[in-house]
Amino acid sequence: MFQQPQEERAPTRGAPALQTIKELGQMGTPGTQPGEEMPFHCLTIIGQIEGHLVLPPRNKTTKYEHAIPQLVAIEQNPKIKGLLVVLNTVGGDIEAGLAIAEMLKTMTTPVVSLVLGGGHSIGAPIAVAADHSVISETATMTIHPIRLSGLVIGVPQTYEYLDKMQERVIRFIVQHSRVAEPVLREMMFRTGELVRDVGTVLVGAEAVRVGLIDEVGGLGTALYRLSQLAAGQRGGFQCCSTP
Repeated sequence: MFQQPQEERAPTRGAPALQTIKELGQMGTPGTQPGEEMPFHCLTIIGQIEGHLVLPPRNKTTKYEHAIPQLVAIEQNPKIKGLLVVLNTVGGDIEAGLAIAEMLKTMTTPVVSLVLGGGHSIGAPIAVAADHSVISETATMTIHPIRLSGLVIGVPQTYEYLDKMQERVIRFIVQHSRVAEPVLREMMFRTGELVRDVGTVLVGAEAVRVGLIDEVGGLGTALYRLSQLAAGQRGGFQCCSTP
């Protein structure tokens, strides 16, 4: 029987991986491709976190309907020893962001977050949901009150619901980081620091100093901490930043 030449069959073998890159913007889950033995998986939270409404095609987004199934697959894959979550996000949908954060916090697979560029708004709960969080020296995090976009009905019930959503975000950040609730609230509602807005911008070591992030570092630091967690060394990390 005639066999197709090896060089012509190769693209077909790599088609699933190429489609994963095209659709999700990243490689498939480690261990799912032949020959892959990487112990850690990388999940990127970039651009704007997309929720129930589809954002315009020109927006770079992280779709929660893509992220959540990946987290489920990672949790079930015994070959994956740890998860590195890389954040460079402007924030986005509150409920979608909290859903991703809750998934990360409840995973048994060790999780380390790395904030590069920015981890703004609802990106903060995702960053602190990890077992250990790292931020680069030049990365920023914006802490501000939640906002509503689109049509808003001006009735008391709307503002009560908005306040409850705000409390959900505050409670999650306080429970899963070292920042005190009064400090977080003061930063969130501070005036005069942001142009045309309310809130606080934290740069690198400032996020560690207030207790929001655990450590200043980069990719090497994050992978080292993840290897420690994978080896069962939870807790006792020393921050490399200076007050």
